[in-house]
Amino acid sequence: ISDRMVESKAYSAHVHTCFEVDYGKVNALRKKYKQQYADRGGRLTFTTFLAKAAVNALRKFPIVNSAHDGENVVYRGDINLGIAVALDWGLIVPVVKNADQVSLLGLSQQIADLGERARSKKLKPDEVSGVTFSITNPGVFGSQWGTPIIPQPTVAILGVGTIEKRVKVVTLPDGTDTFGVKLSGYLTLGFDHRVIDGAVADAFMGHLKTVLENFYETAM
Repeated sequence: ISDRMVESKAYSAHVHTCFEVDYGKVNALRKKYKQQYADRGGRLTFTTFLAKAAVNALRKFPIVNSAHDGENVVYRGDINLGIAVALDWGLIVPVVKNADQVSLLGLSQQIADLGERARSKKLKPDEVSGVTFSITNPGVFGSQWGTPIIPQPTVAILGVGTIEKRVKVVTLPDGTDTFGVKLSGYLTLGFDHRVIDGAVADAFMGHLKTVLENFYETAM
């Protein structure tokens, strides 16, 4: 793993961009549907919503789901989403295959299942291969944000910062400003600048932010 991290830093032109997200809408939906999902074998976590929003953004910006083979940018039809799991003995990244063809419930079920089997060392080799885009969550340990290293041969990775209540300026319907408490967190995209322009990376993150802050209940 250490050799691959060094190789990635030497191979890819790493750049990071960071956006703050309001998780208020997502949190309300999570609380409302959490038990329903649990009854059907899923775990409706923030990661589930992030995975669904990431798939939506990857469809709109397919270059973020591409690969670099040394000479060419390779566009890939499948969206195989890697979800990093921290274990006592290290880090492993199970992969949700064809994540763009799975419902929110399906994502919650697969992420829960893969995470559980990762912790019990029951994953199959195929379930940790073929990733096209990854999500890593240092925020579970309290990190505000991180600058994750891109797993080769992918060209981008999403880092999730801690989600917490923060005091923000809120504009009232009459146009006046006041202070309010918002459930917020930072998202960081690490991307290969040889493949992805900064403007495209920021557009991708802007779209991801919009999806999360305006998550439709019809998607539940």
